[in-house]
This record gives sequence, C-alpha cells and structure tokens, in this order.
Amino acid sequence: MKAVVIKNYGGPEVLQLEKVSTPLITDPSQVLVKVKATSVNPLDYQVIRGDYEAFFDLPIITGHDVSGEIIAVGDAVKNWQPGDKVYYSPRFGGIGSYAEYHLTDQSSLSRMPDNLSYEEAASVPLIGGTVWEMLVVRAQLKKGETILILGGAGGVGTLAIQVAKSLGAFVYTTGQSILHEKLQNLGADVVIDHHQKNYIQEIQAHTEGRGVDVIIDTIGGSTLSDGPLVLAGYGRIVTLVDIPQPQNLIHAWEKNATYHFVFTRQSRDELHHITQLIEAGKVKPIIDSIYPIEDVKNAHQRLQDTKRERPLFGKIVLSL
Repeated sequence: MKAVVIKNYGGPEVLQLEKVSTPLITDPSQVLVKVKATSVNPLDYQVIRGDYEAFFDLPIITGHDVSGEIIAVGDAVKNWQPGDKVYYSPRFGGIGSYAEYHLTDQSSLSRMPDNLSYEEAASVPLIGGTVWEMLVVRAQLKKGETILILGGAGGVGTLAIQVAKSLGAFVYTTGQSILHEKLQNLGADVVIDHHQKNYIQEIQAHTEGRGVDVIIDTIGGSTLSDGPLVLAGYGRIVTLVDIPQPQNLIHAWEKNATYHFVFTRQSRDELHHITQLIEAGKVKPIIDSIYPIEDVKNAHQRLQDTKRERPLFGKIVLSL
C-alpha cells in the first residue's frame, strides 16, 4: 500500500510517499479500514519534528484522523462488517492514517454521519473529541454564558464556535478582518481582528468590564497571563497549546480563575456527541483545502506557514 513514511525528524521535507506492506488482522477484535481521507493536524507536524520522540520509533507513519470503509473484521467483531463507513482517530503513539489502509481495534470506531463526504468526515475526529473535552467536560459551558475563542479560524476554532452556539453561549472570537463574515456565519456573535485591535480592550468594552465566563485558547503566547484580564469572576480558561515561557498568574488569583490544560486526545465517546450535532445540522465541518496524499508536503507547508497569501480557515484534508 501507499503510505507517507517519516525516517528522520524535521519539516515537511521528511515526508516520503512509499510502498509498504498492507497491515493484516492479527487480533480477533481488530478491523481493517480502507482510508478514503485523512487530515493534517498540528499534532502531526509536532510528531514530524520530534516533539514526541519518546512515544514513537522511527520510521513513523503519522496521521490522527480516518474516514473510510471497513474491508475486513476479526472473528470477535460483531457490531461492524465490511462495507460500513466509519471515522475515528488512531491511537496516539501507534501507526497513523497517512496510508491507504489502517488497522485498528473495534473499540475506536464511530459510525460516519450519512450527511458527510469522506473528506468532510476526515476533518472531524481528533478535533471533535478535543472540542467536546474543552467546552463541555472541562469548561462546563452553559446556556447563557459568554465565551472567548482565541483563534476562531483554525480547525479547533471553527468547530468550537459552532459547538458553543449549539450549547446556547454568546461567542466572541478573534480572526483576521477578511474572515469576519465567515466566522459570523459559523455563529460568532462578535469577531475581533487581533492584528488591528487589542482583544483585551475590546472584550472589556463589549462586556462593560465584566469579562467572559470561558476562554478557549488555541494560540498560546501570553494567554495564561492575559486571559484573566478579560475573565469574569470564577471564570475558566482552557488551553490546548504548550506554553513554554513563564506566565504571571496574579490576575487569575484575583478572579478565582480555574485553568485546564488539554492534550489533544482520541475519544469515541466524545466524538459521539459531535456526530449527533452534525446529523442534527447544528455543526458542519469546515475545510480549508483538500490535497491528494501525493501532495502531502505542500499540505503540511500550508499548515505550518506563518505568512500565507490566503489565511487558513478550517482543516486541511488529504484525499486517498
């Protein structure tokens, strides 16, 4: 089968499309899936550059999203059969989805929504579980509360806006001016161009000094220090980003703030909630662009570039 193989750590240049052996079912609970599409996540380029070297042995096949069709099942698999359309996130530290076929345990599978294409479905699993974890499990966002989503145009951000609205929240987000209409169409009530305006001053003005109940951080930087300046009393900050520099949390203490640190993870149970929202028409996957698997280097380059001619909006998908 075709697969993107990483033999050395580095940038997009280390991604090599090669012929490798197709995996075989060796455990009765396993299923073999024909991958129709996958997607590119920051987690993938972090793996490629060696951030998680302790979890992987070279050579590596990365990829943390699958949409596809089951082609074979183990003897113990009763609820799935060949021909079923599925989507899921491969186990972190195992063999990933940048390949024509993927072998997984039946426990990881979710039924693919009927109203999605394979490309749309491939953009959902990893961020779907992550967004539900951030908004519902950690932040416990409630109807009528206010939320600030920093980085609304990214994969997590575009989904988080929609989920927050489905939960009945008033949504603030940040994004470039050229994307404001698109972000509002997703459900954002107020969009702030963080390149042109100070989001802290803007939120303080919009909320008349009260602040927001929840902050979702997808960008890092000084968010842990600055966030409490626009946080309501007893507010919650949930961050997805590794933040290596020291942070001054004195303002968090004044607000009785709660911090949550979330590592992107795979969760079939949390993805189930996103599936329900998709099928109800309350959430739709947002795709920035689709690349054939042979063009994986350019797909990664688009995600990692900081100076893009066209701003990123949603997920980057690889089609097989």
